[in-house]
Amino acid sequence: MKLQTQRFIDRWVGQLLCGAVSAWVRFTGLFSAPTQLAIAPKNILVILLSEMGSIVLAGPMFAQLRRQYPGAAIHILQLKKNQEVTRLLQLTRPETMHSLDDSSGSSLVRDILKVSLAMRRLGLDAVIDCELFSRVSALLSFTTGAPVRVGFTPHTQEGLYRGSFINHAIPYNPYQHISKQFLSLVDALGSAGSIPRNKAAAIRNMPVDTELSVVFAHDELAAYRAKLLADHPVTTSKKLVLMYAGGGILPERAWPAEHYARVAQGLCAAGFTVGLIGLKDDAQLAKDLLVKIQSEACIDLTGYTKSIRELLMLFHAAQLLITNDGGPGHFATLTPIQTMVFFGPETGKLYGPLGSRNTVLESGIACSPCLSAYNHRLTFCDGDNQCLKRIAPDPVLADALAFLSSPPAATTA
Repeated sequence: MKLQTQRFIDRWVGQLLCGAVSAWVRFTGLFSAPTQLAIAPKNILVILLSEMGSIVLAGPMFAQLRRQYPGAAIHILQLKKNQEVTRLLQLTRPETMHSLDDSSGSSLVRDILKVSLAMRRLGLDAVIDCELFSRVSALLSFTTGAPVRVGFTPHTQEGLYRGSFINHAIPYNPYQHISKQFLSLVDALGSAGSIPRNKAAAIRNMPVDTELSVVFAHDELAAYRAKLLADHPVTTSKKLVLMYAGGGILPERAWPAEHYARVAQGLCAAGFTVGLIGLKDDAQLAKDLLVKIQSEACIDLTGYTKSIRELLMLFHAAQLLITNDGGPGHFATLTPIQTMVFFGPETGKLYGPLGSRNTVLESGIACSPCLSAYNHRLTFCDGDNQCLKRIAPDPVLADALAFLSSPPAATTA
């Protein structure tokens, strides 16, 4: 199903359904006490329908859930296309992973009904809705039958209505990194009394890392490195720099292709190998870049990795990743690679990768960031993303060369 179609249905149909559910909950709530989490909950569902990179940013939240509720089974509901990351990170057991297929409207409705019935039979103690102002996720939190429903509320924000049946809600805070806000959702699980508020929540510092890891055997990494050398001999005696120039589902997040070409030319001239990574859909962009770069030291690696696990092994074999905002920058934090990530339509202050091995590059012009939960990630720049175009390539090249020329720092995989 197209993204715009999903937004349309969520906005108009979703608001009507949220209003109806809110009226029902308000009526039935007249005869019952406020719900509180059981002392020893057995089943907690986390709804996380966003892009795969959000799963990495939610790492500290999952770690806190396991620490705080060690006896609870953590169920995770995601879009089917995003489950690969959850399996790789072993965030939960395979039997507690649930999915929605959004490839068509009929498959999405079918899976919503299927998951809702399964969760009701299971008997959830609580559900955590990690989506910001999505109505479908809010409705899912109700249809699962969980008595404790945790999520974000717009509070007095106009135009973001999604009902009033999230009974352990916290206000969305546009000034705090999303990983920190995910942790606040865990705090809200045990809250009591009038909501929305998070006045009683713990004082939390910004998470320093993802608390996630993917373990690779030394032989596995060595075998992958040997395969890379055999397939692309130009990488044999040169440091490898990876570039992800694609914009994914939001093309306005992409730094200009000509800027990438300029940096790649400089890196190749300085004696480094540049690998252009991406999905098969990025193959034409890579071909266009190769024409601009005109260097045998630049290779096309789009579609080369067949899984997220292989992508992480490729990161282990490289020294630097230069990337647009998106999944690769977040996945890189699970490996020793250094990253340089461009932000503009969105901001690294809210969605930047966790950890110390990354540099966020932003222009800081007045209209940036323009994508937010309040406008459903619809930009007003009509594709003319000046926030990224004004990040000049030469300073980026200088920073990349300075890092690649510096002595290697001690790192752990």
